[in-house]
Amino acid sequence: MKILANDGISKSGIIALEKAGFEVITTKVAQEQVANFVNKNNISVILVRSATKVRKDIIDACPSLKIIGRGGVGMDNIDVEYAKSKGIHVINTPASSSESVAELVFAHLFTGVRFLHDSNRNMPLEGDTNFDDLKKAYANGVELRGKTLGIIGMGRIGKATAKMAIGLGMKVIYSDTHIPKKDIKVSFFDGQSISISLASQTLESLFQESDFITLHVPAQDTYVIGEKELEMMKDGVGIVNCARGGAIDEVALVKELDSGKVSFAGLDVYENEPNPEITILMNPKISLTPHIGAATEEAQDRIGTELAQQIISFFNKSLVN
Repeated sequence: MKILANDGISKSGIIALEKAGFEVITTKVAQEQVANFVNKNNISVILVRSATKVRKDIIDACPSLKIIGRGGVGMDNIDVEYAKSKGIHVINTPASSSESVAELVFAHLFTGVRFLHDSNRNMPLEGDTNFDDLKKAYANGVELRGKTLGIIGMGRIGKATAKMAIGLGMKVIYSDTHIPKKDIKVSFFDGQSISISLASQTLESLFQESDFITLHVPAQDTYVIGEKELEMMKDGVGIVNCARGGAIDEVALVKELDSGKVSFAGLDVYENEPNPEITILMNPKISLTPHIGAATEEAQDRIGTELAQQIISFFNKSLVN
């Protein structure tokens, strides 16, 4: 039985699948050729991340498909309900990358409050000739400890982000209409732990109270943060989006970065992905990464292993039934 891992899969995942008797193909097939490749090679399982889309056209064109798997959390690049209506099993790995994404959030936060994104651009150019002026330019950093982090969306990644913030000594608030209360347990290296109970609050109050805001929401039809929401925020707020492009109005964001209302932004995802707007890419107040939230060795290893386990379990049950 053949599996196409079109956006890649970890070595541990491949080993587990091959040990169970599957043939794993990691050839990268262009989006417009996916259906032809699946049919030509009699593919039973297609695994994707965020790059490859499995829409109605591919589902209809590929009767051999038994499973569509997403290595990660969001499933907005798959027509999930339609696939299920056609008897195709759809799987993902919602817990595997939470820690990696949360760590990237803090990479952007630390970068923003200490101007690393801009100093790393300018030190190679001017560090030997303009050292003292650069030192003055980047001398007004702030600490994260003691500040308020507002988390929009308290799912697995939001929870992982909250744990890191609490460990750092930040005050954490959140807004999530689906999760009115959340217990956060922070575990330490020596086996000790602390537990904190949080309650959701309105987005308006979160915007007003937060020193920094991070988004952890699925794909949206409308902006979560637009011009009106930006106006509600504290002067000098920092904003991070490692969730989905389109959650923030980028035009409004750039306007408020230029005005100083927003001190910095950290973006891993973009409205026009994979071709972010030049005004975003060139803005000296934005820390930029190319959608790499889950791209750590540890997360990819967990994702591959979990996908393999789900696939093996599915076909074992099918054989029994």
